[in-house]
Amino acid sequence: MPNLVDRLARGMAVLGGMILTVLVILVFVSVLGRGLNTFGNSDWLTGIAGGFAEWLIGTGVGPIEGDFEVVESGIAFVIFCFLPICQLYGGHAAVDVFTSLMPTGVNKFLQTLWEVVLTGVLILITVQLYEGMMDKYNNGQTSFLLQYPVWWAYAASLVAAIATSLVGLYCAVARVIELFSGRAILPGSGGAVH
Repeated sequence: MPNLVDRLARGMAVLGGMILTVLVILVFVSVLGRGLNTFGNSDWLTGIAGGFAEWLIGTGVGPIEGDFEVVESGIAFVIFCFLPICQLYGGHAAVDVFTSLMPTGVNKFLQTLWEVVLTGVLILITVQLYEGMMDKYNNGQTSFLLQYPVWWAYAASLVAAIATSLVGLYCAVARVIELFSGRAILPGSGGAVH
């Protein structure tokens, strides 16, 4: 089971990284196109090299239409893709100013408690994401510029959120077992490295 959960978390992270790379390239190309379009329409360029300015604008260079809609949907998916590995390896931000002064047993109990609470929150987010997806599906809402159904983005994020919830559930159960058995099950359970 640990290998399956690790593969799921890593696979989601790799998928999220690939989608994030595509989104970065999309933003780069769109900003470059917007900049070249502005440059081609500038009074300075038309005054110095009118023919070149006309040619540049004639190529159709400009921003990618609807880029922000794709980025908005894609980033939500990417965030959910990175959550499973963050959950599995305990990569969430933690403030341990006071807990570092407490005994090890108290820290293990608090770590288990927060793992269970976070898993509950992740499951709640997943359920609400499903409800939101069904609402967007039923009302037929589309994006403003590209006119793609908004529920598609919700559905993609829902798949990643389900993976996150499954990994979270595994981590919560593992933390409870670790608390009562004293065995280290999760990666990094031997102690945090700072």
